[in-house]
Amino acid sequence: MSQSNVIVRPLAAQDEANWRELWAAYLTFYESSVTDEVYRTTFARLLSPDEHEFHARVAEIDGTPVGIVHYLFHRHCWRVENVCYLQDLYAAPEARGKGVGRALIEAVYAEADRAGAPSVYWLTQEFNHTARQLYDRIGTLTPFIKYQRP
Repeated sequence: MSQSNVIVRPLAAQDEANWRELWAAYLTFYESSVTDEVYRTTFARLLSPDEHEFHARVAEIDGTPVGIVHYLFHRHCWRVENVCYLQDLYAAPEARGKGVGRALIEAVYAEADRAGAPSVYWLTQEFNHTARQLYDRIGTLTPFIKYQRP
């Protein structure tokens, strides 16, 4: 299947079960999990009309949701315009290699362009070799190293 078979659309309330399944698989990939409260809160935030909340898109193939992306616009001290942080990106294993990841990232790029955000950035783990093959083609690897509070 080529990328032309992938449809990307905004997340809708009726997507909750499919979204939850896809996001749970994403979290499992990163050896993580969240509580039911976090699932409910995150889904509500993703559906919020507040432009400062997270946004989400769903990728479908033949009407079946097979991928999700979450992103957020935020201020940046080095720019006047907001920038876009792509936080979560996931394609179901059976949909990988079919253009789902690329379509979702390009949808975020298009939303960033519409919002006047000159930059879209994201993080991934070093061992995520499959995804990094795509990221190397459509993004630029930066020299930044992430630190966080223990």
